[in-house]
Amino acid sequence: MSIYAEILRQYWGYESFRGLQEEIIESIAEGKDTLGLMPTGGGKSITFQVYSLSVPGICLVVTPLISLMKDQVENLQQRGIKALAIHSGMNHKEVAQAFNAAAWGNYKFLYLSPERIATAYFQERLAQLNVNLITIDEAHCISQWGYDFRPSYLGIKTLRALVPHVQVLALTATATPTVVNDIQKQLGFERENVLQKSFYRDNLIYVVRNREDKMQYLLQAVEKVQGTGVIYTRSRKLTKEVAEYLKASGISADHYHAGLSPMVRNRKQEEWKSGQTRVIVATNAFGMGIDKADVRFVIHIAPPDSLEAYFQEAGRAGRDGKRAYALMIASNRDKGVLTRKVINEFPNKEFIAQVYDLMGSYFQIAIGTGAGMKRDLDIKDFCSIFNFSIQNVISSLKILQRQGFIEFSQSSVLPARVHFKVRRDDLYSFDTPNPQLENFIRTLLRYDGGFFTVYVPIEEEKLAEEAGLRKEQVVHFLSYLSSLKVLHYIPKRTTPYITYIHERVDKRYVKISKENYEDRKEEFQKRIDASVHYAFDNTVCRSMKLLQYFGEKNAKPCGKCDVCQDKSSKPVRISDIDSLAIKIQQSLKAESKTLSQLMQELSVKEDLLIKTLRLLIEYGKVRHMMNDKFELL
Repeated sequence: MSIYAEILRQYWGYESFRGLQEEIIESIAEGKDTLGLMPTGGGKSITFQVYSLSVPGICLVVTPLISLMKDQVENLQQRGIKALAIHSGMNHKEVAQAFNAAAWGNYKFLYLSPERIATAYFQERLAQLNVNLITIDEAHCISQWGYDFRPSYLGIKTLRALVPHVQVLALTATATPTVVNDIQKQLGFERENVLQKSFYRDNLIYVVRNREDKMQYLLQAVEKVQGTGVIYTRSRKLTKEVAEYLKASGISADHYHAGLSPMVRNRKQEEWKSGQTRVIVATNAFGMGIDKADVRFVIHIAPPDSLEAYFQEAGRAGRDGKRAYALMIASNRDKGVLTRKVINEFPNKEFIAQVYDLMGSYFQIAIGTGAGMKRDLDIKDFCSIFNFSIQNVISSLKILQRQGFIEFSQSSVLPARVHFKVRRDDLYSFDTPNPQLENFIRTLLRYDGGFFTVYVPIEEEKLAEEAGLRKEQVVHFLSYLSSLKVLHYIPKRTTPYITYIHERVDKRYVKISKENYEDRKEEFQKRIDASVHYAFDNTVCRSMKLLQYFGEKNAKPCGKCDVCQDKSSKPVRISDIDSLAIKIQQSLKAESKTLSQLMQELSVKEDLLIKTLRLLIEYGKVRHMMNDKFELL
């Protein structure tokens, strides 16, 4: 048995690797920069975790979501593996202590937010770490052509320069061919090295239903399919409304979104994972890093902004290899909603410059000052004062971030953190006349043993429950002990924040480049078009359409999706199909055409035309392109 297989069995209890896992590990071990493309649920994290445990040193893991860092660190710690995280929401003391622990505490994994890499302090302390691997999770975020581009990811190039002899492992579940090439370019791969498994999921059945009465059909679908599931909605408000509707109809359901407190989110998540709750209705904040194999269905009650997001979310169904369903419910109204998305995501440049200028006034930062300043941002208050749309302001801030003016952290909820400044023995002898405070300190000591080494996230509600106190009393005791310098207490933060990268400039000098505006807008429009195309075109196999979008040219019809199973068309004679197939191919020799153009030109019924086109596609004679046109191969 190889050392990798021994580690896998020791810490995870698995007897063998899945898919590309072992091949990726061996590629890293050979010293090769590697890009691993694995579908959602393919076990990407095991690749770098097993490798790093097999060699001395610590693995740096760059990931964009604080919640995902938290989940992975907790999962590793539960397996007896030392891991910690450093992200943009931590103060200097927290970061310093985390680095001390990483350097001298025999830790194996250090999770980082990409913003942290650009800081001078990080770059100074990096020399103290024996880095054995750099892992870039959600690697599509480094490509400006990716659906979730994060400018801060571009700073990873700096990391490569600081530890030039350490190989890089980039991992993603969603990348088009253009993005695959760009990831390797941006990360400075010496040579191309992509390990990819087909995104085809034999057990996952894709279904799209065009319904105006979505709620009624949703209820029918949930009642029809057995097992647990996830329903994705566009808004936080809708998560609660849908969950209440299902519960009123006798379905065990709950709602989840990033605006809930960590304690509430954790409780809802655990109740769903354990089977106490059958259906969780959520925004896209739910799902990253959640390991639940027996999800039988994932339902989207509207088409998402991109097929990348849809494929990743739908792929959370059926990770156990058993039959599962990915259902999308679309209505004609959704086309207009998606079209408006482009306008909302890309306000005009004059408005963006105005937001930047008024933001400086709002924070009372003078022109020529402000470099490095961090300010909490109450977006509702800002928009109320200046009568702006919240969505347009958020979009403007994201564009200003891409252009390098600011760093915009649209974080949900950063938990409270505590670090003891005295020794454990001193704390036990701490003299207090308040029995409730004494009991609280003892409860706190039982809560987590790491308080004396690093800052530890806490949940005031949970502490209050365990200590038999009200939450307000817990906050008071923590603040009191902090004032005595017994500990350092950082309260929970629930607002986004802005960091000025450079001094504030005059509005006239706020210029947005073509790359960060026109090019990005065009790419966003293409993704919207692809999502609409998937939701409303019923001529090509759903699975085949998704696979072709991600560059799998030889994809075949799945035989299981709603398109493949459509039996609504009347039986037709083979001779009619043969004759029409010849006419279609002759027509497409001149130029590609849409379905309606072919119907008009050939004077043929839609059912017969669709059936013939499907056969031509299946036999590799014709291809259906994302612009809704059919092309002769």
